[in-house]
Amino acid sequence: MTIKVAAIQLATAVAESEENIRRCERLSLQAVNEGAQWIALPEFFNTGVSWNPNIARAIQSADGEAATFLCGFSKKYRVLIGGSFLCRLPDGQVRNRYQCYAQGRLVGQHDKDIPTMWENYFYEGGDPGDIGVLGLYENVRVGAAVCWEFMRTMTARRLQNKVDVVIGGSCWWSIPTNFPLFLQKLWEPDNKRNALEVLRDNARILGVPVIHAAHCGEIECAMPGLPMSYTGFYEGNAVILDAEGRILAHRKPEEGEGVVSAEILMMPKQDSREIPQGYWLRKRGILPFFAWHHQRWLGRRWYARHVRGN
Repeated sequence: MTIKVAAIQLATAVAESEENIRRCERLSLQAVNEGAQWIALPEFFNTGVSWNPNIARAIQSADGEAATFLCGFSKKYRVLIGGSFLCRLPDGQVRNRYQCYAQGRLVGQHDKDIPTMWENYFYEGGDPGDIGVLGLYENVRVGAAVCWEFMRTMTARRLQNKVDVVIGGSCWWSIPTNFPLFLQKLWEPDNKRNALEVLRDNARILGVPVIHAAHCGEIECAMPGLPMSYTGFYEGNAVILDAEGRILAHRKPEEGEGVVSAEILMMPKQDSREIPQGYWLRKRGILPFFAWHHQRWLGRRWYARHVRGN
């Protein structure tokens, strides 16, 4: 079965939920007008993410404005649409929850397994039993993954031979542009390459198409725990890949906001590839390694004091 799908690249207003939902609606309607039947929105589609405490005020319930938008849009235009948002559970925990709706019905949901860097300030990881399989829609097994889940081999292990397509998104940010130029030249090329190539790795390993949405635009915020600020940008890469990891449609960060679309075959390859040994699919580099541990240590404490249960 061949289906026309679309992925959104959003110019994000960090922490401004209502504005971002309006932008997502406009771009999703553009995708519908171009004939898309499936639409991917980014991770954190209604807030983006950075170290901005206002993001905590935009956390919503599982049936809040973000979920209501997904459900209502899918019903009105008879499409499948998915994206993730910060979701508060009844017990006060917060998750980075990917919800997918089709024609007004919840296909399934997935909570990101591990927060990345400063994401630790706003939510905690999902339950171990959540493998990222959303459910069945029109006889297609739908899986989900977001951002650095694509970087971890355990994501491929969870999904391999269980899905026919992966829909997801990222909120991947750059190496700081206010760092010395020689450090930017040393570290940013690998960061930029990983943001796209790890998606292609997953398509090839799983043997299924990947529909991936993204954010674009500049970011400025404090650098928690460090005597400096962060200036940078979202890496973009709204992309649609076939089951061989070939790029069918792609939008670079410098191309700004917009929609990419392509027709994909919703049928997995018969020969998915062997998953590499180790924890990471790709090397992270020195700065991401440091930020992963430093921000995780600080973020968990701030989350426990200021977000969880509030």
